[in-house]
Amino acid sequence: MNMNLRQERMRLLALAPETCLDAALSGIILPGYRIVRGPETGLVMARGRVGNTGDVFNIGEVLVTRCAVQLEDETLGHAWIMGESPRHAELAALCDALWQRESCATLLDKKLRPRLEQAIEAKRKAAARDAAGTKVNFFTFVRGEDQ
Repeated sequence: MNMNLRQERMRLLALAPETCLDAALSGIILPGYRIVRGPETGLVMARGRVGNTGDVFNIGEVLVTRCAVQLEDETLGHAWIMGESPRHAELAALCDALWQRESCATLLDKKLRPRLEQAIEAKRKAAARDAAGTKVNFFTFVRGEDQ
């Protein structure tokens, strides 16, 4: 499997709302699976670079939930979700495993992927609207003596 494609799918699963994953999987007959690890919640260190090119530094800790599931055919699925959301991590790991199966990948690409992309875009727009409400426009007054 193309690793960039899997990374993109895992990104979609992590960013999509839990309700979107739950709704998408409700119409699919799921194979049996077992939880191999988790869901576990813990902290990871977020790192950054000044200007994306400078030295690496620690920004701070981020709460993350991870989960790994194994399908009956032994396909492993993994997920890491920002925040504390055990059900979201389990659903994302299950979708990751299903997406690796040839029999499910085409269906998920046609049905699930567009839903996830729409949900993520709606979430992004809502966050932008909320942020726009706090926008402050600074301007300078010209004082008469400065002319």
